[in-house]
Amino acid sequence: MNTELEAALAALRRGEAIGLPTETVYGLAADASRPDAVRRIFTLKGRPADHPLIVHLGSAAQMDDWAVDIPESARVLAKAFWPGPLTLILRKQPQVPDEVTGGQSTVGLRCPDHPLALQLLQAFGGGLAAPSANRFGRISPTSAAHVRAEFGESVPVVLDGGDCAVGIESTIVDLSGDLPRILRPGRIGRAQLEALVGFVAEGASGDSPRASGTLEAHYAPRTPLLMLPRAALESEALQQQVLGKRVEVLCLDTLPEGLPGLALPRRASDYEHGLYAALRELDARGVNLLLAERPPESEDWLAVHDRLRRSAAGAGQDAT
Repeated sequence: MNTELEAALAALRRGEAIGLPTETVYGLAADASRPDAVRRIFTLKGRPADHPLIVHLGSAAQMDDWAVDIPESARVLAKAFWPGPLTLILRKQPQVPDEVTGGQSTVGLRCPDHPLALQLLQAFGGGLAAPSANRFGRISPTSAAHVRAEFGESVPVVLDGGDCAVGIESTIVDLSGDLPRILRPGRIGRAQLEALVGFVAEGASGDSPRASGTLEAHYAPRTPLLMLPRAALESEALQQQVLGKRVEVLCLDTLPEGLPGLALPRRASDYEHGLYAALRELDARGVNLLLAERPPESEDWLAVHDRLRRSAAGAGQDAT
């Protein structure tokens, strides 16, 4: 084991939080079995105490250590998609700390698909609570540099696993109720799930548990952000410029002539991969307004729409 992994393991066993690479985004990870370590995550992020965390596991074999009354559908989905960008919400074991679950009777579990994360988890032997490694409500990190910029010396150990392959958070599926239900869209879509377990509902119901990343305002830049169709985006940008405002745009494929900003590919998976890094870069340019082109409405763009909508809802607010 290399010295970087040894330092991460030692920090975790001291009850500290570390920066952890996964295929989705970087996590702020701590020992999920220790309430004091989990509280450290909340303190660092400025995260509300009733907002649940996802526990990351080294393999599906650990699921029974954290959950009870596990339905067959959970084992089917874990076999198909773990390691991978899928979180399963299940009834929790009694010993799971309330700090992890936000006081709920359910727990979110996931096995990340990143070699460094898996090596660490398997050496650690337990579960790691690991929300995204950013201040609460802000843009998720997809590189070690993002984590260091966010926390500096307050998180001294950040494992560098390169840029995240997926780039947005995992799909969250609630399996604690009568039928499977997607609470947060991600790379794994409804059709893939239904091919294995039958009908899957979308969106929270009145009795759904709270889940990570599902607040209306989330993933947000400090600069105000609007999501608009391309023609409306160009018109709005020109109007803002007439008013003397500085504007940057985030578009599909190409930038409109004369407008500054960034363009991401017109393939959903490639756009997802670059989204948060692009938002961070644009936010750092110190302009008055960000304008994002509304992506296509097809099924494979659901997760992007979700992230941009929540980003726009929280954008321009003071950090929490």
